[in-house]
Amino acid sequence: MAPQFLQLTVAVSGSLAYVSQTSWIQSGTVRDNILFGRPMRSSEYERALKCCALDKDMENFPHGDLTEIGQRGLNMSGGQKQRIQLARAVYNDADVYLLDDPFSAVDAHTAATLFNDCVMAALEDKTVILVTHQVEFLSKVDRILVMEKGEITQEGTYEELLQFGTAFEQLVNAHQDSKTTLYSNAAKEGAMIQYQQPMLQQQGSEAEISTGNLPSVQLTQEEERELGGAGLKTYKDYVSVSKGWFLLVLIVLAQCVFVALQYLATYWLAATIQSHRFSVGIVVGVYAVMTTASCLFAYVRSLVAAHFGLKASREFFSGFMDSVFRAPMLFFDSTPTGRIMTRASSDLCILDFDIPFTMTFVISGTVEVAATVVVMIMVTWQVVLVAVPAVIGVLYIQRYYIASARELVRINGTTKAPVMNYAAESMLGVVTIRAFAATNRFIQTNLQLIDMDATMFFYTNAALEWVLLRVEAMQIVVIVTSSILLVMLPAGSVAPGFLGLCLSYALTLSSAQVFLTRFYSNLENYMISVERIKQFMHLPSEPPAVISDRRPAPSWPSEGKINLENLRVKYRENAPTVLRGITCTFAAGNKIGVVGRTGSGKTTLLSALFRLIDPSGGRILIDDVDICTIGLKDLRMKLSIIPQEPTLFRGSVRSNVDPLGLYTDQDIWEALDKCQLKKTIGVLPELLEAPVSDDGENWSAGQRQLFCLARVLLSRNRILVLDEATASIDSATDAILQRVIKQEFSGCTVITIAHRVPTVTDSDMVMVLSYGKLIEYDRPSTLMENGDSSFFKLVAEYWSNYK
Repeated sequence: MAPQFLQLTVAVSGSLAYVSQTSWIQSGTVRDNILFGRPMRSSEYERALKCCALDKDMENFPHGDLTEIGQRGLNMSGGQKQRIQLARAVYNDADVYLLDDPFSAVDAHTAATLFNDCVMAALEDKTVILVTHQVEFLSKVDRILVMEKGEITQEGTYEELLQFGTAFEQLVNAHQDSKTTLYSNAAKEGAMIQYQQPMLQQQGSEAEISTGNLPSVQLTQEEERELGGAGLKTYKDYVSVSKGWFLLVLIVLAQCVFVALQYLATYWLAATIQSHRFSVGIVVGVYAVMTTASCLFAYVRSLVAAHFGLKASREFFSGFMDSVFRAPMLFFDSTPTGRIMTRASSDLCILDFDIPFTMTFVISGTVEVAATVVVMIMVTWQVVLVAVPAVIGVLYIQRYYIASARELVRINGTTKAPVMNYAAESMLGVVTIRAFAATNRFIQTNLQLIDMDATMFFYTNAALEWVLLRVEAMQIVVIVTSSILLVMLPAGSVAPGFLGLCLSYALTLSSAQVFLTRFYSNLENYMISVERIKQFMHLPSEPPAVISDRRPAPSWPSEGKINLENLRVKYRENAPTVLRGITCTFAAGNKIGVVGRTGSGKTTLLSALFRLIDPSGGRILIDDVDICTIGLKDLRMKLSIIPQEPTLFRGSVRSNVDPLGLYTDQDIWEALDKCQLKKTIGVLPELLEAPVSDDGENWSAGQRQLFCLARVLLSRNRILVLDEATASIDSATDAILQRVIKQEFSGCTVITIAHRVPTVTDSDMVMVLSYGKLIEYDRPSTLMENGDSSFFKLVAEYWSNYK
């Protein structure tokens, strides 16, 4: 529910720029996201890149600042997305800057660069409101507001607030405690081990991962669409997938019998009226029996057609969903959601409601037109002189139309996805859009996309009317010519009753031909949906969920030991290698900290561990079992993770913490208590049934991560992965969580990726990554004793901002 403001007056002088806590990135290039609709000014653009520490990233992107960003920034790390939207704000050159915790998603070195070069230098003459729980930067700001329970409880300079001895001092003390812990841990260790490695801050490895000579393509490709005529292939696919050949034959036979009985009934009337050999009762009775029987066959035809359509829809839906749900992560990274949604909505809707009955109408119209022409030729053979050329002319016109209409419908199919994508992105970033006063621009862009889609729809219908007009003209020629021929026939050559029958059929032939042309044209257009859905029914699949002959023991992993052997990972065949030959061992029960600059490959390492990406070389062993030799379900059910961007689903607190309903209320409350959420949820009237909106938007970013922590506390697997899990919570809560994890997962292997160095100082081992390479792996105390180690320099950089 939106907050209600009572007696509120807010006055803002000048333009605004806003950086949200949860990064909002549009689909498009890096440059488009930074410019945000403003004209290109090279000097200011370069300044924004440099002060937001994006210049090095641009050198490593395959297409520089023209590199395409996937939907919601899927191919960017959390830190890169945060810096891109910060650069967008800097380039906007606003008067007032609202920065909502912009440093939580980046490492210590990058955070220091952003604060010093961006906030303190580039925005020196601007009004900046910085919301943060990272107190190390606060000594340099002009004024500090401390908030508790929705109220400003303290206000003043850094030195003034320290003298008050209240909430602000507690935050600073918690931060100081983590610093003290770091150095006390280092002092407990024995002899100093020399470990000479290149500095983490140095960029000497950049040249090694240069992609200048690599063939590279943009992440999101232009939507695939067929070209030219597909002939009967699409129809064959539709019937084959649904296994409906027998039903299709039944539909044709039922329609043939229906038409035959209809024509026999009218022929019976024409013949008996002239002969006068039967009574009126017999004539009417036989006619009634024939028409009743024809209606019965029409009912059977419609029933079989409905069953045929339902069967086809079920098969296509199952095949489409199975293929999409089993697709690898690369498919979702490179395919905008709109492309999937248009196939799952409008295209499947056409399969459900339009194709079955339209196909039936085409069969009915074809049989009826053929039967009409046959009857007319049998009664007055002279009509063939006009009917045959007319049919040939109609077929030519229709073929000429289909070639154009097919491409129009295909193009129209590709214009719907951008509308859906843009609307979804705009709703997610509505706060940013309004803050930058870009509402009108987004509305106009949305209208342009809608106009493009509507234009294709209009052209499709206009082309249909074009062909119908010409078909009707051809049929008028047939009717007029048939009428003239019938009048010019010698008297007595044809019985008057049959002449009337022939003329009647000549009049109905026009409407039947128009009916057939309309529905055949529609069917050709509708079959494009079959073509589009088929494109997503045979996607490359993830490995199987279970490999029956290679299932690990139920107790696996009993220890939690992880071996990385020359691990190499790339996202695509033509993409650069992201992890390059990592070899190390995570001992069972150890706490492993993984640190490195933003984009160094930390999250990619975890993706490989969960087999979201399969290694391009090397292997990963868990308790001596190669994870690439077992099923995905057997692997992933044994691993727990708190991701960098927590995911919540619409529902309740209970359904998000315990989605499978395996635990009691007491278990859930205990987990929430350990995650510091019990007090927050306990005061809500619904308690565990308290609502959670889409993506957990009614909870803060820190609370969403705590929900994920509660999930893993309930599952208690032997291996736990924390992917920057405490990035959005303050130092005091971070310290509490580290103690909880240390207690609850004391015998488990815990892999922690963190930008805040104190988060990993309690670890047994620290892994330092730089541009996909393992440059250091040792005990944190040992690395701290070596002044030349990259970890030491990272720690020094982090604490240099604290006074």
